[in-house]
Amino acid sequence: MDLREIYRARSRIKGLVRETPLELSTYLSELCDGEVWLKLENQQLTGSFKIRGALNKLLQLTGEERRRGVVAASSGNHAQGVGHAARMLCIDATIVVPSNTPRVKIEAIESYGVELIVHGEEYMEAERMARGMEAEEGKTFVSAYNDPQVIAGQGTIGLEILESNPDLDTILVPVGGGGLVSGMGCAVKAIDEGIEVLGVQSVASPVMYESIRRGRIVDIEMEESVAEGLHGGIEEGSVTFEMCREHVDDFILVQEDTIVEAIADLIQRQRQVAEGAGAVGVAAIMEDRQRFRDRRTAVVVSGGNLDFEFVREALCR
Repeated sequence: MDLREIYRARSRIKGLVRETPLELSTYLSELCDGEVWLKLENQQLTGSFKIRGALNKLLQLTGEERRRGVVAASSGNHAQGVGHAARMLCIDATIVVPSNTPRVKIEAIESYGVELIVHGEEYMEAERMARGMEAEEGKTFVSAYNDPQVIAGQGTIGLEILESNPDLDTILVPVGGGGLVSGMGCAVKAIDEGIEVLGVQSVASPVMYESIRRGRIVDIEMEESVAEGLHGGIEEGSVTFEMCREHVDDFILVQEDTIVEAIADLIQRQRQVAEGAGAVGVAAIMEDRQRFRDRRTAVVVSGGNLDFEFVREALCR
């Protein structure tokens, strides 16, 4: 995949997704004595960036693939993206989610008219079941991250950021399986290799961080996380591993308590609702503000599908 494929993805999905705002955050800029911009994908259709990659993938299915339908595994946001795209294109979709998926996301997934299956305690168990349905029923598996067409769709965020503000020094990107940071890293580095691309994960689920550090995809023990959208392993042989090695300058791990604080601050100071996965970039600035001093930094707020009981808890903390 290269920059041309990301531009082709933007042409396909143009008018079908929102070009989300890139807004200056006065609060975060003052906090780190720099300049911080928020890319508000929490305002995207379905409340998350995932619709970009899902739609780019489904738009390229053959007639036979559309007839057989698609299957996906997701902790929530990818499922909504696939569901929205499938309904738009009149394609049958089956979604497998792990049992730790927040109720607010399950209800949203069900609203798209998909066949919803809850299976396993964490993401990789759901993915294995979905892969089994691909093999047994002939459905097209739509990966949340390990698919060049999905990655190209996510990379369109990088194009929008640099067209709005080409004079950035750093971009902070949430990382789970690596689809978002792979696509954005590919786009950003092709346009300006001098811009630093930083991936952010929680200390509770640092799978990509550990895989890059050890030089191979690893399976590690994970803890519960408020950033459940980034929780889970990486499929063996995933294209995102090599893309992260090539396009991501460094990875940052943030504490769970800081993610909760970042969620609360985004609500109180920015009037933006961000889920845990969407708030990790802000948490990175809060934990190491000196690193971003005198720098122009963009932060991808990747989603806003947050359970409102958790909103109350975060604000109370």
